Amino acid sequence: MIEIKNLSKRYGSNEVLRGINLSINKGEILGFLGPNGAGKSTTMNIITGYIGASEGTATIDGIDILKEPKKAKKKIGYLPEIPPLYLDMTVEEYLKFACKIKNIDAKNLKETVDKVCNIVKVSQHRNRLIKNLSKGYKQRVGLAQAIIGTPEVLILDEPTVGLDPKEIIEIRNLIKEVGKNHTVILSSHILSEVSAVCDRVVIINKGEIVASGTPEELSKKLSYSSKILIRVKKDSKEVLNLLKDLNSVDKIHIQGEVEKGTSDIIIEAKQDKDIREELFWKLCKAEVPVLLMKPVDLSLEEVFLQVTTQEEV
Repeated sequence: MIEIKNLSKRYGSNEVLRGINLSINKGEILGFLGPNGAGKSTTMNIITGYIGASEGTATIDGIDILKEPKKAKKKIGYLPEIPPLYLDMTVEEYLKFACKIKNIDAKNLKETVDKVCNIVKVSQHRNRLIKNLSKGYKQRVGLAQAIIGTPEVLILDEPTVGLDPKEIIEIRNLIKEVGKNHTVILSSHILSEVSAVCDRVVIINKGEIVASGTPEELSKKLSYSSKILIRVKKDSKEVLNLLKDLNSVDKIHIQGEVEKGTSDIIIEAKQDKDIREELFWKLCKAEVPVLLMKPVDLSLEEVFLQVTTQEEV
């Protein structure tokens, strides 16, 4: 549905994007993550046609956003972080206005407004001034304008910022529902939100994609070498003294006794270190029986920190 190939963006000598390659499948809800300054917003602005790329291409359903912008933009619905609302209009007036901007046929105006109001569940508020709505309902109205014209792609930038917990859950559920009929790119700093809503996660850092996969895949891939749970038949303090001088070990956490006479310990490796083999031989030489050794699944937050945090040289 969306193909990004060798996408680069430079401002003078500052290279914001460095040869990004990304494919987004039809019907997929993609979480797009990155720390401030990583190139996330720049990538999204290029996809929407707001700015041009220095090199590379971005196509929507085979249409180049730079060569045929009007045709490509018809396939995109966009909800920026601050919804583009006219507060002194009623919900219905605003949505009719959005329909006219998107060249919806006048005879289909009422039907289109009725449809989007039902989808985002604001029908009961259609005659209220937008300025009198809660932030959550303003966000719903913003989403309603984005889906007018049934675009194949929805780009949502921080859609739950500033909402209360109840509103966040409602908007998440709404995104899941809308995602059944649209390809969705969801930019968010709320990692639990991405984990709950998205089919796949892409993490960008310093202008490059550093990780891609489902939250479960990323956790599994990175946890094999970074965080290990062991169960040993030995007092935990003795094991702690034994392992603390291992070069690859960053932190050791004693979990306690699960089986009688054993100790459960979580060992965290330093960045890019696989500690399994070193750990195994160290315990063998000390004649410590190892009853269990397995990777510990990382949370999405831990994955994010692991692939975006680097030591300054």
